Amino acid sequence: MASVAFEHVTKQFGNVVAVKDLTLYIPDGEFLVLVGPSGCGKTTTLRLLAGLEEVTQGRIYIGDRDVTEVPPKDRNIAMVFQSYALYPHMNVYDNIAFGLRMRKVPKPEIERRVREAARMLEIEHLLDRKPRQLSGGQRQRVAVARAIVRDPAVFLFDEPLSNLDAKLRVQTRAELIKLHQRLGTTFVYVTHDQVEAMTMGTRIAVMKDGVLQQVDTPQNLYERPDNLFVAGFIGSPPMNFFEARLVPEGEGLWVDTGAFRVPVPPDRVPVYRPHVGRRVIFGLRPEHIYDPEFAPPLNHPAEVQARVDVRELMGSEVHLHLVADRQIFVARVDPRTHALVGNTIRVLFDMDRMHLFDAETERAIR
Repeated sequence: MASVAFEHVTKQFGNVVAVKDLTLYIPDGEFLVLVGPSGCGKTTTLRLLAGLEEVTQGRIYIGDRDVTEVPPKDRNIAMVFQSYALYPHMNVYDNIAFGLRMRKVPKPEIERRVREAARMLEIEHLLDRKPRQLSGGQRQRVAVARAIVRDPAVFLFDEPLSNLDAKLRVQTRAELIKLHQRLGTTFVYVTHDQVEAMTMGTRIAVMKDGVLQQVDTPQNLYERPDNLFVAGFIGSPPMNFFEARLVPEGEGLWVDTGAFRVPVPPDRVPVYRPHVGRRVIFGLRPEHIYDPEFAPPLNHPAEVQARVDVRELMGSEVHLHLVADRQIFVARVDPRTHALVGNTIRVLFDMDRMHLFDAETERAIR
């Protein structure tokens, strides 16, 4: 087990900067998820840690050891790929044992480690089968078992669940969480799926265009995003954004979007007052917009009228796509709602859960 540290790491491919001045510390035993859209630099970051790409600038440490120039085989890491990368001509046992045999590990020790890993991942009954005889989920568990037997200091996962169907993805996600709890080893996990990141990570590092945007716990990323990108990336459906201005009225402030005006909670007024008259982005998550008939008690509700454009029944909730003048937004409401497509309805905004961003810098205003 070991911590991981990136110190001002940059990676360039020709004129393209894939990772820019990354400084990130991952404590020993943490489950860190690197998340972001395609091309954001998350997989390149993982490959730099694995030694599969050379660092252009900066240093990488595993524990107290500078591994920037160390070959991949000597870094004491194990990587699980999206493609599983199993040998088709070998059975499951031999696939798991292959790396240990290459390192000249004694046969009794190989037997012990393979059996222990197979038992941990519940694939003991599959050891004699070839990869072609396995389901996608079983192949993924074999790939994880092959990593476990190496007893590495750090596990690296590169979108390992993307080839699985939705049901199996949820099941395997839970298995990896339990595996991390059992092993207590440092996990660094790459995904583009923010739901996967929120459910699995001890902390999440959000990247965009090769730049680290924010690293924090899943709950803090959800409740206190540092900027517009993080706010829109974390959460499903994503946060609603409205271009607006702050308008003073007596002792209070109002958010004026042009389509509607909503009051700022009194405790936020001192924070937001310096931004009066400037362009801002007002953000509110779909789950903080309610059908008044089924709304919980709210301290600072604001009523908005809107027309229902689309209604999506999700079983446990209904997603309403709403239009207020030219403003389009989504509400996640109680499935008992009577709102139908074409209706003009009232919805309640929970203003205590509002977010405000500077329109020019896109930074959160706090």
